[in-house]
Formats: sequence, structure tokens, C-alpha cells
Amino acid sequence: MSDRCFLVLGGSGLVGSQIVRTVARALEPDKIVVASLFRGEVREFLYDARKEFPHIEFVGAWGDVFVRDEFSLERRRRLLQSSHRRDMLYDDLFGGLEAAYGRSALVQLIQQHKPDVIVDSINTATAISYQDIESLSQQTYDILQQLRQIVDHQDLEGLDALGQALEQNVSTLLISQSLPQLIRHVQMLHRAMREVGTRLYLKIGTTGTGGMGLNIPYTHSEDRPSAKLMSKTAVAFAHTGLLFLMARTPNGPLVKELKPGAMIGYRRVAYKSVKVRGRPQFRYESQVQALNGRLPLRGDENQYTRLGKLHMAGVDTGENGFFARGEFEAITHINQMEFVTPEEIAQQTLLEIKGSNTGYDVIAGVDSSIINPSFRAGVLRQTALDKLARIEEETHSHSVALGQLGPPELSKLLYEAHLLRLNYRTLRNVLETPASELSETLYQFITENELLRTQITSIGVPILAPDGRSLIRGPRLNIPESIYHEVDLTDENVNAWAQKGWVDLRPSNCKTWQERFERMRRTQHMLHTRGTSSVTMKTYLPETIEIGSVVAWLFNNDYQGHRIK
Repeated sequence: MSDRCFLVLGGSGLVGSQIVRTVARALEPDKIVVASLFRGEVREFLYDARKEFPHIEFVGAWGDVFVRDEFSLERRRRLLQSSHRRDMLYDDLFGGLEAAYGRSALVQLIQQHKPDVIVDSINTATAISYQDIESLSQQTYDILQQLRQIVDHQDLEGLDALGQALEQNVSTLLISQSLPQLIRHVQMLHRAMREVGTRLYLKIGTTGTGGMGLNIPYTHSEDRPSAKLMSKTAVAFAHTGLLFLMARTPNGPLVKELKPGAMIGYRRVAYKSVKVRGRPQFRYESQVQALNGRLPLRGDENQYTRLGKLHMAGVDTGENGFFARGEFEAITHINQMEFVTPEEIAQQTLLEIKGSNTGYDVIAGVDSSIINPSFRAGVLRQTALDKLARIEEETHSHSVALGQLGPPELSKLLYEAHLLRLNYRTLRNVLETPASELSETLYQFITENELLRTQITSIGVPILAPDGRSLIRGPRLNIPESIYHEVDLTDENVNAWAQKGWVDLRPSNCKTWQERFERMRRTQHMLHTRGTSSVTMKTYLPETIEIGSVVAWLFNNDYQGHRIK
């Protein structure tokens, strides 16, 4: 194997640690980077790993990879207590991707080590979905109800406190949404791997329910049916969907996912102090309370006599928790969740890294199960196109774009190509005409053709005049996209918006079209000498300007917007 550097996310966890050992033993890479949430567990694991595999360089990394680097060693609960930090988290999630990418702890980790293979054994679905949106939403709604009562009764006492609570809850609710976090995480991960040339990304995912259904009788201590658990499953399979898209994206890593469908266990059997969220759980002297009035759910611990730490014999199942004998016996019983060992998962991971077809890769399973384009559809496509062309001719209309199929570039490119087709018909004619003449001809044509002009501007696509100083437009503009009714006009903005979604009749854009057509024509000279091998994604077949074919060629070759399967 040529893979010399491995990054194992969650590498000191129950599954990750076994994957590290299996990879070290079987593949003997130069370096393995072990990244996990807590420094202590990373150092403890690496102490043993370095003794077991002294010829391999082990590097430890710790912290939260789902936030910016400067927050990676902070607990999320503490981050949420600061309005300034909540604003920063909001900016990382909903602000510009470019800036957030540069700040990301995960991106910086990948950039630093440039791994050939990333094995991600973090329980991403739990990390993202267990931010308790349901409880937070209920609390926020209760505050809103109280505010309504204050407004209705003109009772302004306590308004400041409610306002502060509402601000904290709403801002926390915004940055705790699962899907925006998951989408941005995948976007940045994919970009970083492409940047450093990672060969393989292998995710150890989850079904969310240990292979059980909606009737699962187990949760992470909350009551059933568990909104948290259902959110976990939803995020887990949303993650699979995004990884499926990643696997079909050009010039990226190979993408695989293994999804254990059982409880994973176990690390050790021991008698030890019980901890909850990393903190010791204590035994307290019991008290008797009469059942009248109100029932406090969280009493003052100082009013209960502490008897010492709670100790129990149990099974350590890593991220799943520490289970007593009764719990472990019930959950692993036949027809319950049952369980699979981390060593078995690590072995299948190794086989997938080496390129074997284990049959457990979920991405490959989805890929092989979807319904693909058909020959029949290809035949009927031409029938539909011929009929559309006939109707256009009979009605003297222009069937180009409605703006309902994005991105905004699509409508812009189609209408620009349509104008060139109506005035010059072939690629050759466009190439033989000076760019300045193209610009003036198209502008004169559009000003004289009221039907086409108003059609373009009515769907939200403006037309930029050759001098770049005036805009032919309708009541709305698709570009720029903004939540505001007005935006500032600068030369830089105009150039960006014209490139993004305006029909641009400036000579510079006409020159760009000539360069595109020149590249298209260069692909045609082999059509009669090399047979079918001459027809590739870079080949433009027609002599004439066929607007859909032209834009598809651009998406395939200039915008990296083609399918690879």
C-alpha cells in the first residue's frame, strides 16, 4: 500500500482504538494521527500504542473538530453561555464558507497532516443531534408565551430578564440545528481532503438504533419514544446521503461507510466508579417527601447527605456508556439490540482500506441500488426536443429558461447562448466576428426584440449593456441574493453579479464566449479519425450553437458539474 499517513478521528475510542491497532499491525504506515475529544484518553492510548508499535510515528490530537480551532478545547455548554461566542458560532455556521473553512479545527488538522486515508469513527450523528433541540424549542416557546402575556396586560415588570432569556434561547436554537451543522461539516471536510489529496475517506457510521426499529426500547436515559434518538437516526442517514453525494463528486477521495447495526461492545468488564458526562456520580442518603403541592425534579444536592461515590460492576462499552450486568444482559439478548465487537468492525475497515469488497459498504450498496438513466429515456429525450422546437417555430416564441432550474448561471448562460445562436447560428461565425461587434449586435438585437427582452427580465435576469453602466431589468433580480431590498453598487460587485446571473453583453464577456467556442471546436477535428474514442466529455458534437448542449458542455468542463457514474 502507498498510504503512509492515516488520520483516525475518534481514534482513542472503542472502535477507533481497534482500527488504529489493526492498521498499524497490518499496513505498517509511517504515521498514524490519533484524534479524539479528550487529551487524557489520547495520551493514555498512545502510551500503549507506542510501546506496541515502536516503528510507527504516532501523533496525538484532541479537541472538538466540529467548531473553529480556537474553540476546540472548550465545552460546548460553556461556549453557549457567552453571547459573543454564540455570535461567532452563528457566523461559522451561516456566514461565508470561505472564512469558516479557514477557522475550522478539522480543516486545520487535515491541512497539517495531509493524510492519505481518513477513518472517521466519531459518532457524528450523536455529536450533532444530541444538542436537545426539542427541550430548547419548548423552553423558547414558553418564554414567548410569557412575553405575549406581558404585552397583553401591559405588565412590563420582568421584561428585561425575559428578553435576555429569549435572546439566549433563540440564538442557541439557531446554532444547534442539526442539518446546517452537518452540511457545513461535510462541505469543509470534502474541500480539505481534495486540497491535500486524501485517497480514501471511510466513515464508521451508525443506524442510530443499533439495528432496531421505531419500537426500540432503549435510549440514552431519556424516556421513549425518544425525540433525541429519532433525530440521531435522521442525522445518521442524512449523513449517509451527503457521503453518497461526496462519492459522486469529481476529483475527490474514495468514500465508504460501514454502519454497524448492533450495539458495539465491549472495552472491559470492571468494578469502578460510575461517571455521568465525565463526572463522578455520588450516592446520597434518601429522604421521604409527602406527595402534595409541587414535586421538584432537581433538588439541592447540599440538602442531601453525600455517602461517597457510586461504584458498580459493569461493562464499559465506550461511547455507548457503562452498563450494569442487568442492562448489558437485556440489551444484548437475542432479538434485542445484540452486539458486535470493535475488532470485527476494525477487520472490515482494514479490508475496505485495502480495496476488498466486503459487502458492508453502505455507499456502494446505495450506489448499486438506485435506478440509473435509461436507453428509453435517451430516445424519448430527442422526441421531446423535436416537439419543443416545432412549437417554438409555430408560436414564434423562445423556450430558453424560466429561472426555476438553478443555479442562476444556468439561465444567464442559456440566454447568452440563445442570443448568439439567433444572430450567428454557428460557432465558426461567432469566432470570425470581433468581440466588440458581437457586443453591439447583441445589444441592438435585444433592444429591438421586445418579446425576448421582457421575457428575460421578467424572470429576474437583468441584461447588462455593453458599456457596463446601465442595466435592463424587471421588477425583481435573482442576483444578487440578499435578504435586503437594496445593496451597494460597486464595480467589483457588478462584475461578480454579471458573472453569476446577469446576461452580460459587454465585449469582455463576448470574448469569453469566443474562447469557449474555440475550445469546443478544437475537440471536433478527431471525430472522423478516431471513431467512438474521440467522443468524450470534452467533445462538442454539433457545428451549430445548440444552447442546451453548449451549457451542458460548460457545466461538464468549466464548472466541474458532471456526474461520474
